[in-house]
Amino acid sequence: MTTAPAAPPAPAAPPAPAAPSLTSVFVRLKLSLLKNGLKQSGGRTAAYVASIVVSVLFAAGMTLAFLLLRGHTDAATVTVLIAGVLAVAWTFMPLFVPSGDETLDPSRLTMLPLRPRPLVRALLVASLVGVGPVLTLCLAVGSALALAHGPAGVLAAVLAVPLLVVGCVALSRSVAAANVRLLTSRKGRDLAVLSGLVVAVGMQLVNFGAQRLSRSGGLSTLEPAAEFVGWLPPASAVSAIDAASTGDHAVAAAKLLITAAALAGLVRWWQRSLVRLMVEPDGSTIGAASDSAAKDKTASSGLLGRLLPGGRTGAVMERTLRYIWRDPKTKGAWVTSLAIGLIIPVFNALQGTGSLYFACFATGMLGVQMYNQFGQDTSAFWMVAQTISTASDAFAELRARALAVLLVTVPYTLLVVVTTATVLGRWGAFPEALGTALALLGAMMASGAVASANFPYSIPQDSAYKNVAPGQGGLAWMSIFGGMLAGALLCLPVIVANVVLHLTDHESLLWLLLPGGALYGALLVWGGMKLAAPRVANRLPEILAAVSKG
Repeated sequence: MTTAPAAPPAPAAPPAPAAPSLTSVFVRLKLSLLKNGLKQSGGRTAAYVASIVVSVLFAAGMTLAFLLLRGHTDAATVTVLIAGVLAVAWTFMPLFVPSGDETLDPSRLTMLPLRPRPLVRALLVASLVGVGPVLTLCLAVGSALALAHGPAGVLAAVLAVPLLVVGCVALSRSVAAANVRLLTSRKGRDLAVLSGLVVAVGMQLVNFGAQRLSRSGGLSTLEPAAEFVGWLPPASAVSAIDAASTGDHAVAAAKLLITAAALAGLVRWWQRSLVRLMVEPDGSTIGAASDSAAKDKTASSGLLGRLLPGGRTGAVMERTLRYIWRDPKTKGAWVTSLAIGLIIPVFNALQGTGSLYFACFATGMLGVQMYNQFGQDTSAFWMVAQTISTASDAFAELRARALAVLLVTVPYTLLVVVTTATVLGRWGAFPEALGTALALLGAMMASGAVASANFPYSIPQDSAYKNVAPGQGGLAWMSIFGGMLAGALLCLPVIVANVVLHLTDHESLLWLLLPGGALYGALLVWGGMKLAAPRVANRLPEILAAVSKG
């Protein structure tokens, strides 16, 4: 009996390819996001290239400045304070520009089977890819070049530079992860819009500080502040370089340990935030109590309704005021105007270089809010257009909108003039300054009504950084700058009267400018409404098409 031959052994299965590390996957993902984002439009590509060019030039200039600081007595003061400012910028920038980096929102990874520790490591390494981290690295290297002396200083610099860069990035990411639900909400969009206010106020504070610094004897006055900041991470890493270079090795080691401990704490906080974000329900998935919401809505509507007149005037005023409070872009424009309008005259008065007439700057900032009144309605303007059939209807609409704006601007103008007069101690010029400001406000309101009727444009709602729809830039320029020029010309009679009374030594009559300016401003507002109303009634289709473009 014969036996069948044995079957040949099955070929061994090829070894499974090793899975790529999570860190490399996230780095490639970050690079892909950057590359694909640049392909969306030529404007975005141009903006990104321009940002790279500006960053390179800035980094080169700062590196040269750091090299020039090498050996200077105030080198440590300057570099430590710059490191502190850099850390503050990394901390708060995600709160104001949440849309600048798509990877700031880790909730997009909720459904993936990722463990927190490898995820944090991968996100941290991927976060080092970009213009911001490279610029931070250049500033850190420049600080090291300015401070490192001797072997101990070089060794401290080798440790401090990566601690500073990674510490800034970890600080930014941990703050973003802890506030990611705020950043993706309407309040987060409000913060993004208000970022311009923070920049503008910050510039005024820097200008004020620089002027005070130039009067107080130079950078030596900042040494106490630099000593304090030098113990705060991650700026303590830069201060450690100076301590090691001057032979204070114990202090240098302590500051490096503080920086490293802070970095470890930030990473731990970041990891806990990610765990909480991925396992806890979002508040938006939990239904709010309907009776409470209805009660709040009724209460707020009733309070505002009792303060405003009835009929169409009250309804339009309430709608305008709600736009100011609820619409992010409208709110951002108003808050910026209110803040800058007060800062400019008051800061100049504090520096001793101001004038009471600087209060008119606040009036001009607020008067601009009357421009493009229909553009803030966007496509919802069609509902307003249904209620306008005659010039009388258009006049009532414009008058109510102007009253809502005046409800804020008149008391605020009075506040700015009073504050500036108090700081300067020039109460004798108060009537003429306030009268001029009220006349200017009336001129701006009148020209704003005419500009709204003749040059309406759309305000895009899909971007926090676009205030004019594509193709309507010329309309916006004509509306704002043309209207401002017309407002300045309309205010000339009051200005000329002021100058004539001063030149002819009739200063005892200057108080007449207060009632005269207020009356003249009111007449200008009425005249502007009357002039713009027929234009609005006759151009409703064109206005609706213009404001709905975005």
